[in-house]
Amino acid sequence: MAKIAKRVQKSREGIDPVKVYGLTEAVTLVKERATAKFDETIEVAMNLGVDPRHADQMVRGVVNLPNGTGRSVRVAVFARGAKADEAKAAGADVVGAEDLVEIVQGGKIDFDRCIATPDMMPLVGRLGKVLGPRGMMPNPKVGTVTMDVTAAVKASKGGAVEFRVEKAGIVHAGIGKASFDAKALEENIRAFADAVIKAKPTGAKGNYVKRVAISSTMGPGLKIDPATLSVA
Repeated sequence: MAKIAKRVQKSREGIDPVKVYGLTEAVTLVKERATAKFDETIEVAMNLGVDPRHADQMVRGVVNLPNGTGRSVRVAVFARGAKADEAKAAGADVVGAEDLVEIVQGGKIDFDRCIATPDMMPLVGRLGKVLGPRGMMPNPKVGTVTMDVTAAVKASKGGAVEFRVEKAGIVHAGIGKASFDAKALEENIRAFADAVIKAKPTGAKGNYVKRVAISSTMGPGLKIDPATLSVA
C-alpha cells in the first residue's frame, strides 16, 4: 500500500487541483503521469447542465474517434442468413440468433458491443435486463440496430464510442491510450466533445457544458477549459 500511495503522490506533483488547464497542457500533463505498468486509458468526463430524469434532457449518441480508441473491441451481431454471413465477413466476433440469445441469457457475454438487424429486435428485446445495465442494448439512435451490419461492425472495431448521460448529468468515455501521441489524443477529445455538444437536447437550459476533466486510468484528474475544446 505504501508503494501505491507513493506513486499516487508523485503523480500529483505539479498538478494544481483548482486550476483550469488548456487542452494541450492538460493532455501533456496526463500523459507524463501515466506511469503504470500497462498502457493506461485516457478518459474524458463532461458535466452537463441537464437532468436526464426528463426525457427532453437525455443526451445520447455515438462518435467515431479519428484515431481509434486503442483497445480491441469484441463485437456480437444478432442476425440470420445472409446478414449473419455479412457480419462474419466484416469481422464480427460472435454471430447468432436464437442460439446467441440463449448464450447471453445463460450469463455468458463474451463481447463488448452488440449490433442487431431490425428483424431480430423482438428476440433481442428479451435480453433487455441483461444487456441494458451494461449499456449494450442495440439502439437505432446510435447505429447498432441496422441492416448495414458491415458498416456497423467496422465502426465498432474502428473507434466508435457510444455515450450516454448518467444520473448526475455526467458523460464520460475512454478516448485513447497513454501511448497515443498528444496530437492524436487532442483530436479524439475534440471529436468526442463536439459530438456531445451536437447532441444537446431541446430541454437543456442555461450553461450546457459546465465542467470538463481528463485523467488516465491511474492518474489524477485535470480540469479543462471548455473553450479550448472547440474544433478548429
